[in-house]
Amino acid sequence: MSTTPEHREIVVGVDPVREGHLALAWAADEAHRRRFALRLVVAVPPPHDTQHVDDTPRHQARTRRGKDALRAAADWVRARQPDVRVASALVDGFPAAVMAAMAQRASMAVLGSRHLSRTEEFLSAGSLVVPVTAQARCPVVVVGDAEHITQDPPYLVVGIDGSESSRAALAFAFEEADLRHCALRAVAVWQPPVFTLHTGDSLFHAERRLLSETTAGWAEKHPDVRLTHEVLIGSPVELLADAAERALAVVVGRRGRGGYTGMRVGSVVHGLLHRAHCPVITVPTG
Repeated sequence: MSTTPEHREIVVGVDPVREGHLALAWAADEAHRRRFALRLVVAVPPPHDTQHVDDTPRHQARTRRGKDALRAAADWVRARQPDVRVASALVDGFPAAVMAAMAQRASMAVLGSRHLSRTEEFLSAGSLVVPVTAQARCPVVVVGDAEHITQDPPYLVVGIDGSESSRAALAFAFEEADLRHCALRAVAVWQPPVFTLHTGDSLFHAERRLLSETTAGWAEKHPDVRLTHEVLIGSPVELLADAAERALAVVVGRRGRGGYTGMRVGSVVHGLLHRAHCPVITVPTG
């Protein structure tokens, strides 16, 4: 993950209403591993524009609660990782827009997950995971509400489909595995086509060859990372989520092969954000 000095920072969204120690822990530990600074962010929505009710007291209460949450989060991070440089930002604006803007200048953005249903995701004013993931120029990490059980020895999973986006995910996954001194499991999921002129065996072997060729160069650059790769048959979301059931995280490109033109977040990312129990890391192209 190439960064300029001014971008050597991880931003993490702090929810002033709900405790988000899992996301904070992930961000603090990652900042420690990469020797990056950590910026804690609370967004305070603007007062409602209404002629009937003065929303100023409510806005002031939100501001106070935000300041308290930032102070508590900063103390918690310093206790966990004393060497990490911590800064705080209380920003007026809606959470999704604020975090998306902050993510344009950061090396990584970390968010907690509310595990909203698809309907709630699009109707809730508090939903920010998908909009930030779609707009960020940096990798976005979404950490679930409940701590999951990791396997020993630890490993990461990366989804590969041959797209430019998945190649960016692979580069990040190797770097992350190297930093964590853990194994990397590269997974391609093949869905047999309903109609094709080729045999299923030839297409399956082509997928395996693509996976092997895609990972070869990165394995040489990161010789200390123990790599395994496999092609699974079925639904990409279900099989990647199952493969990452006890992984440290699953890494995917933001928009994979076969996505509709204009989509900023692919269907696999959408599905994993709702299905996976481990942290989901989405990597943009370039």
